[in-house]
Amino acid sequence: MKKTALVIMAAGIGSRFGGGIKQLARLGPGGEIIMDYSVHDALLAGFDRIVFIIRKEIEKDFREIIGNRIEKIADTYYAFQELDALPDGFSVPEGRKKPWGTSHALMQVRGIVDCPFAVINADDFYGSEGYRLIHHFLTEEMDDNADYLDICMAGYYIGNTLSDYGTVSRGVCETDGEGYLTSLRETYELSRLPSGEITGRDLDGHPVSVRGDAIVSMNMFGLPASFLDTLAEHFPSWLREHGGELKSEYLLPAEIDRLMKQKKARVRVLEDHDRWFGVTYAEDRPLVEKALRRLVDEGRYPESLYEAGS
Repeated sequence: MKKTALVIMAAGIGSRFGGGIKQLARLGPGGEIIMDYSVHDALLAGFDRIVFIIRKEIEKDFREIIGNRIEKIADTYYAFQELDALPDGFSVPEGRKKPWGTSHALMQVRGIVDCPFAVINADDFYGSEGYRLIHHFLTEEMDDNADYLDICMAGYYIGNTLSDYGTVSRGVCETDGEGYLTSLRETYELSRLPSGEITGRDLDGHPVSVRGDAIVSMNMFGLPASFLDTLAEHFPSWLREHGGELKSEYLLPAEIDRLMKQKKARVRVLEDHDRWFGVTYAEDRPLVEKALRRLVDEGRYPESLYEAGS
């Protein structure tokens, strides 16, 4: 069976660990952080190695809080996203402090990841189904000989991704009859009305209504290793257009969409029935804690993962 890796994008975690850093909030009954559950689910699904993308300045604290624990149960690697990691001939514009985005982060695992892989955000709880679906696609369905990038994406029902305490943005998916992505429409200020209707605004600010069974992207993709070379090859062109800006980001969904429109990639949408959790608002935290407690009580997770509370 093919080797597979889980890549966790964690470079956005702040250097001030502890209070207020949502990615490191202990939310599980045994003191687990969300990444503990991500690794647990990925290993059970069959992924062989874990790759963390972080910044060099947080390496020591990151290893102490989670890295050392994961190294005991899985092959673990680190890649580093730094602001000055740019191709020859480019430099960081004066005043820019914002990282270059998720595509730039993912480029940093070239030379480490040489197999199909899944990529996720560090601070998102995806549930176990997505890891199983993506692992099966990577090992059993991905066409290594295709003349396009054969990509998959875990697609969540929008109602399973909303916050009760504020609006969110989501990429609403449209698919063809074979389950391949045809469009990804960014929709903003999404919320559920008391009537149950889900409303938001489109890119131009116009109000829209979204079906309750609509599928959305939560940035959980399955990708071939060659995708990393594609990102690196296009980055100079992106920099020539946006490199002088202080806040523009080289984003993973945008690059996948670009490749799809150019017929250089196909994206299979794998319908995921799990609930996605994220601590978008402070008020979300007790709901996430309660949801994780319920999953433990249902027997879907053990009471404590990897001695996470120690």
